[in-house]
Amino acid sequence: MYRTAKPFFMSVITPLHAGSGQDLGIIDQPIQRERHTGFPKIESSSLKGSIREVFSEIAGEDTEKKKELSLIFGDEKAEHAGALGFTDARLLLFPVKSMKGVFTYITCPQVLKKFKEDMALAKIIFIADVTYSIEQGKCLVANEEHIGFKGNVILEEYGFKIEESDISNLAGKLVEITGIKEITNKLVILPDNDFRDFVNLSTEVITRTKIKTATGTVEGGALFTEEYLPAETVMYSLALASPTFTKEQKSETEVMQYFTKNIPSVIQIGGNATLGKGLVQIIQTEEE
Repeated sequence: MYRTAKPFFMSVITPLHAGSGQDLGIIDQPIQRERHTGFPKIESSSLKGSIREVFSEIAGEDTEKKKELSLIFGDEKAEHAGALGFTDARLLLFPVKSMKGVFTYITCPQVLKKFKEDMALAKIIFIADVTYSIEQGKCLVANEEHIGFKGNVILEEYGFKIEESDISNLAGKLVEITGIKEITNKLVILPDNDFRDFVNLSTEVITRTKIKTATGTVEGGALFTEEYLPAETVMYSLALASPTFTKEQKSETEVMQYFTKNIPSVIQIGGNATLGKGLVQIIQTEEE
């Protein structure tokens, strides 16, 4: 049973493809999404696998470090469970092209409500109002001067009228907990339905093909499309720790310290690592 939880954030550096397998829709290889909302996510199994691989590279051939890795992440021979777990990585902020200010970070009341609940699981009280009621076609912004144009925000080819409501406190709290200073000027809160449309329709879709090794030419019938989370996307997950399940016992505090002290500032998640995809910056919350 997990006894402690600690949030950490992932700011996408290069487009990220955490795939859900092949699909019969328009996109051949879509990204993982929540079933009930359609919002992008990264499955906890995918996330843990990527993080374990990073820790395995750090351990190298050192016998003691490999033993500690097995103790905390779980024995690959299934002799005992791991003491470190992770929740699915959820979407917090999604970047969208803006007519003014280059791009904005969009979110919605539903995302913010779930974020506040998840922070409470980690015993972090997110002191900011997230109970917004926004009419369709309207939005709330943290800094109208930076991204507003005649009382509107133009995202992609869609215009949203700016409502007069101060969300600077929320923006400040998000900056405080994520360390991403641009949120101060770029935060936009959209109605839930409009946010859902953007995260469904404004991801990056890349068309790829297969090349014949022998001739260097395109292989017939090998054209396919892949979906990616765009750079600047911000996601979060909870690291969960319990005491280890062996005689060489470590407490949940030691297990969590193993994670927080050794996780690199940049890791790779998802597919196409050799193409430079899936690089993310790991941002940890400040110790209380």
